[in-house]
Amino acid sequence: ERSRPGYGFLLEEGGEIKGSDPEHRWIIDPLDGTTNFLHGIPHFAISVALQKGDEIIAGIIYDVAKDEFFWAEKGVGAFLDNRRLRVSGRRRLNECVLACGVPHIGHGDHAVFEKQLHTVMDRCAGVRRMGAASLDMAYVAAGRYDGYWESHINAWDIAAGLILISEAGGYVRDAKGGTNMLGTGSVVAANDYIQPVLAKALKKAVTD
Repeated sequence: ERSRPGYGFLLEEGGEIKGSDPEHRWIIDPLDGTTNFLHGIPHFAISVALQKGDEIIAGIIYDVAKDEFFWAEKGVGAFLDNRRLRVSGRRRLNECVLACGVPHIGHGDHAVFEKQLHTVMDRCAGVRRMGAASLDMAYVAAGRYDGYWESHINAWDIAAGLILISEAGGYVRDAKGGTNMLGTGSVVAANDYIQPVLAKALKKAVTD
């Protein structure tokens, strides 16, 4: 706030705070994976992204328990500390390990998710749900996961992950195939071979 006093904020805990600079705002989740943290599960993160207009131009995700610092800047690349990140190069969905979010009480469409999960599990090598969307996306950027999908998710959970995956060479779209991930609260991300295949499988699950 001191170094960029005119920038606005979008905060999990405080909502939106408009600044004098209408073009820039920080999108911050001070603790992504709160339930993990409260249960003593060492998988949670701090997530900060900088938005300019409709575009995320920088982001950091810090895995507190593992002391891993993921960061990305538009046109510069995505990094884990000083190591350059690239998404997985796998081209067959049946070889991929994917991450997803799971609807919980009062959130999301459970019936739709169950159909999607059933369809994807029949086509891939495995699905993981770790409970911190920012780290799921960081792991896609690092090539640890081959892809990630989730719906009904907040902007502060995914903002930093969007630029991490993009700068790591990944392909990110919303559930409708557009680029309004923050507005729709939906993400389907992978490399440019797997993402269209995954998106098609997710869509087929709810239209058949």
